[in-house]
Amino acid sequence: MKKIFLPVLLALALVGCKTQKKDVTEVDPMRFAKSITSSELSDYLYTFSSDEFEGRDTGMEGQKKAAQYLKDYYSSLNIQGGSEEDEPYYQTIDSSFFNGRFPSSENVISIIQGSELPEEYLVITSHYDHVGMKDGEIYNGADDDGSGTVAIMEIAEAFQKAVSEGYRPKRSIVFLHVTAEEKGLLGSKYYSENPIYPLENTVANLNIDMIGRIDEAHEENSNYVYLIGSDKLSTDLHEISEAANSKYVNLDLDYTYNDENDPNRFYYRSDHYNFAKFDIPIIFYFNGVHEDYHQPTDTPEKIEYDLLEKRAKLVFYTAWEVANREERPFVDKPTL
Repeated sequence: MKKIFLPVLLALALVGCKTQKKDVTEVDPMRFAKSITSSELSDYLYTFSSDEFEGRDTGMEGQKKAAQYLKDYYSSLNIQGGSEEDEPYYQTIDSSFFNGRFPSSENVISIIQGSELPEEYLVITSHYDHVGMKDGEIYNGADDDGSGTVAIMEIAEAFQKAVSEGYRPKRSIVFLHVTAEEKGLLGSKYYSENPIYPLENTVANLNIDMIGRIDEAHEENSNYVYLIGSDKLSTDLHEISEAANSKYVNLDLDYTYNDENDPNRFYYRSDHYNFAKFDIPIIFYFNGVHEDYHQPTDTPEKIEYDLLEKRAKLVFYTAWEVANREERPFVDKPTL
């Protein structure tokens, strides 16, 4: 009898150890960041920006396929859907919100519930739509914003790996893939006007839009990422970001486009702005524009996958700190 049951008891004990709640502040997040790899990012992006998804134009068949792809991914990781709809991974946006200009679409949303502060939310965003097809050519949008999309997929896997080992984040983490960004930030606008989780309890938004390429200004030194908005509302969030980079990643953080007088006005041109306008601290991660921006030549073989991995890890480490620190980032520069 002992020989039969002892292995079973040992197996159950091991499962219990794995799922037992542990002190998340005592574990090194590098242990989980290792799951963010250039090879997986490449595998996902070659699929996500393939011709099968037809450029992911809002409301069209290719965008629907992309939404299903994301839903299946989060379901496979046992990360729960974030809405209360019949399809809990979708936040449906009716065509009427677009004034009938585009077909109905959906944001894709999932959540890892926090252990100690489950009603405080860190939202990580990217847009998963692109511009579709023009004159018979498919605009694959590998960098814009396939790169941000697959980065969030890998970041979610890293957090779920921590959960599976008993290190659940203190705050809830929402993984939000928004639609209709190319139509005027409309998917994130819809979420901000119809939030699934209260905006007053949303502690920060980390938004990733194009992080897979190198722009002309950095051809001699590709170890960079542009950060926009990190200090606009919260000095606290800016310092968290700087510390995470110094400790773990050591990218050159370029704040060129953070200048209020920058003529590109990128601060107002991606989905984070629909959080920032409600005084939610944000960081926008960006690689700058390049010759393939909004061209059919924005394809996955041009992505710098090692650099994409490094930038995704920066977002993960920053998210880890925001999710697990004692206090939410303090808004010391409110605009409202």
